[in-house]
Amino acid sequence: MARDLGVLRFLTCGSVDDGKSTLIGRLLYDTKALLTDTLATLERNAQRRGLSAVDLSLLTDGLVAEREQGITIDVAYRYFATARRKFIIADSPGHVQYTRNMVTAASTADAAVLLVDARKGILAQTRRHATIAGLLGVRHLIVAVNKMDLAQFAQARFEEIVGEFRAWLEKQPALHVQVDYLPLSALEGSNVVDRDPRLAWFHGPTLIELLEQAPAQEADVGAPLRLPVQWVCRPSQADFRGYAGRIESGSVAVGDAIVVFPSGRRTHVQGIGIGTQPRERAIVGESVMITLADDVDISRGDILAGVEDAPCTSQRIEARVCWLNQRPLDARREYLLRQATRETRVRIGATRARLDIETLQWREDGAAVEANDIVRMDLQTQNPLADDPYGRFRATGSFILVDPASNETVAAGMIGQG
Repeated sequence: MARDLGVLRFLTCGSVDDGKSTLIGRLLYDTKALLTDTLATLERNAQRRGLSAVDLSLLTDGLVAEREQGITIDVAYRYFATARRKFIIADSPGHVQYTRNMVTAASTADAAVLLVDARKGILAQTRRHATIAGLLGVRHLIVAVNKMDLAQFAQARFEEIVGEFRAWLEKQPALHVQVDYLPLSALEGSNVVDRDPRLAWFHGPTLIELLEQAPAQEADVGAPLRLPVQWVCRPSQADFRGYAGRIESGSVAVGDAIVVFPSGRRTHVQGIGIGTQPRERAIVGESVMITLADDVDISRGDILAGVEDAPCTSQRIEARVCWLNQRPLDARREYLLRQATRETRVRIGATRARLDIETLQWREDGAAVEANDIVRMDLQTQNPLADDPYGRFRATGSFILVDPASNETVAAGMIGQG
């Protein structure tokens, strides 16, 4: 039997009309992940529109506006599995004005499939999406040169695009990504799941083979422990106190010495439970109930960490922030900052620089921060936060800003990226 490699979260990104939605539809179709009624709906839609074949892009473009315009606006999630792995796909928009939606899709992704139209080559939005994926900690990038059927499956054209992207990547030292390249045709299914003799000159793996082997970023059980407390369990009429939460980094075992953030109190793990089953050890990704050897004051939002690598406490943080709201940032207002299960009020300090969306350079321009802007800024919080750098701790190193009046999420940020 094939070894189960767990769940991989990946997104498709790239410029508009590069075939992202069609590629996901092809993956679902060729891996037999579609139900009969779904296929029947696609066939009826094709007949109604006079198409000779089903439009696989409609599997993710579910909004009426998306179907009418033939574009992706919102992020769509789909699920499928092979014999070796389970997958969660995020289909992100290609238009510049929906960059904030691409940020949402990339924030939880382990890998990104960057689509490039073989006819158009590397475009500004291609470079932009590659940069944003790198900033958000996506470390595995698959550059898929799509629509090879419209380029006569020419090896020279594929190599030209690969050379152009490599030359650009060499000028981006801040992007620490592993990159794979492959030619394919999402429309015809070439090199997506099955090989195509017209691409016989390419000897690398197919897309599904690359995805099956891609490393998931949650798998490092040797990383420092981070367990944000979601719920303090104190049943009435019972002498019991437990702390429930999801292990976001590392592992924990009975007897381990831990420190509580932000109080700094130290104690030992007395027991671990998952559901009703006691455990000697739990690892990253598991939701657990922890009991401690000492009576320590712990509340929702506190973090249990290993004593050897406890988080630093800070009320002033430097971060990279993507502004998601249509209303510009108002530095005179207070916002709510949510980091894992912790929430505190925050004021916006200085905006140090803005990412120029065209040149991908950081510039100091002093302009208002508006939707889709990515900026470096200082934040002053009312209560202490765990100053975990996003590069090491993706869950506790990230946060969102919420408008307390409307409860809208207005921004997403990464700590220690200043």
